[in-house]
Amino acid sequence: MATSVNSSPKTRLYPGWLVVAAAFCGVMVSFGSLFVFTFSVFLKPLSLEFGWSRQEISTAFGIAAMTVAVSSPILGRLLDRYGARPVVLACMAVYGAAFGSLAVLTPNLLHLYLIFFLLGLVGNGATQMGYSRAVASWFTRNRGIALALVVAGTGAGAILFPALAQRLIDSHGWRSAYLVLGIAVLLFGLPLTALFVRENPQSGLRRHPKNTGGSVTAGLRSRPFWILVSALFLGSIAVNGAITHLSPLLTDRGVSPDRAAFALSILGAASLMGRLLTGHLLDRFFGPLVAFLLQLGAAAGILLLAAASRAETGMLAAALIGLGLGAEADVTPYLLTRYFTLHVFSTLYGFTWTAYAIAGAIGPILMGRVFDATHSYTALLTLLSAVTCLAAFLLLLLPRYPDKAGQSLYQR
Repeated sequence: MATSVNSSPKTRLYPGWLVVAAAFCGVMVSFGSLFVFTFSVFLKPLSLEFGWSRQEISTAFGIAAMTVAVSSPILGRLLDRYGARPVVLACMAVYGAAFGSLAVLTPNLLHLYLIFFLLGLVGNGATQMGYSRAVASWFTRNRGIALALVVAGTGAGAILFPALAQRLIDSHGWRSAYLVLGIAVLLFGLPLTALFVRENPQSGLRRHPKNTGGSVTAGLRSRPFWILVSALFLGSIAVNGAITHLSPLLTDRGVSPDRAAFALSILGAASLMGRLLTGHLLDRFFGPLVAFLLQLGAAAGILLLAAASRAETGMLAAALIGLGLGAEADVTPYLLTRYFTLHVFSTLYGFTWTAYAIAGAIGPILMGRVFDATHSYTALLTLLSAVTCLAAFLLLLLPRYPDKAGQSLYQR
């Protein structure tokens, strides 16, 4: 009966919000949060323990990133075929166990690379990509803020886990830190996902068409998909390039390391704020217009960073870039749910992750190479600001949302 899914005026809480809460917690301990934001904390301890160079250890991160790029469409296809809960639970279990197994890392560098390969292989299945399909099935009117709250789990993890990892390393050593964090993934992510993450039974997603390949093919050939991917790719090159070199840029220009680090903290906080702000705006205004305005803000931040010579200027630039980064994370899944059926959402979302991951690798490398050649970031950052503007204007080419009749009968 409808009353078993939809909340009536007497119902305390709409079931979809429980899915959102569980997804937030899962994303908070996920690959995109705990793994990414604690990597630099473990870099120096591993180098001191085994004598590995920082480049050798960083190569492991690159292996994980490129594996994410390759595996994301496959994981998306599995999510569309089997639903969120079984895929997320399997990926979360392997990811948590693999992360914890770093506690018994050996001096063989290949051991590190193999574990990071495995983490990249399953990691994205336990991020917002894994949860978004289930969450979107419960919402229409409030879909923007619901998806924003899921993605906000990444920001919460970025605030919590680097400091926690450092404290564990200082008090018990890096091996214990890896073990404790791996156990935290399993204890915090698995039970909540198993109990609460499920698709709305009235959304029709539980009964998948036997073959949705035609719809995926149509999506991959569609103009909105390629506009979105192009804008995402260009924005990712620019924003990730600026973020990864923000601290050395500021310290090169006389800003103290502490204040440069604080600028990064501001960027993280602005990213979290950007996610929530974007979700609120997406439920009230046309999504491409919201994304356009916030991308222009990120372009302004990158241009400001190109000329930054004081800590205050760098902090303002970081805040603008962070807002744009948060908007980018929230806009992509939201627009995919508006332009395409949820039956193929995760597969298409996986392909956007491939584009994002490749571009995210290009940006930092490009920044490093240009600096090594010219000893300056200014010209490239100015160019990247223009690239971000181009990405913003591309979003204005997106058409009106297609009409999807009947969703309001079972979704909020």
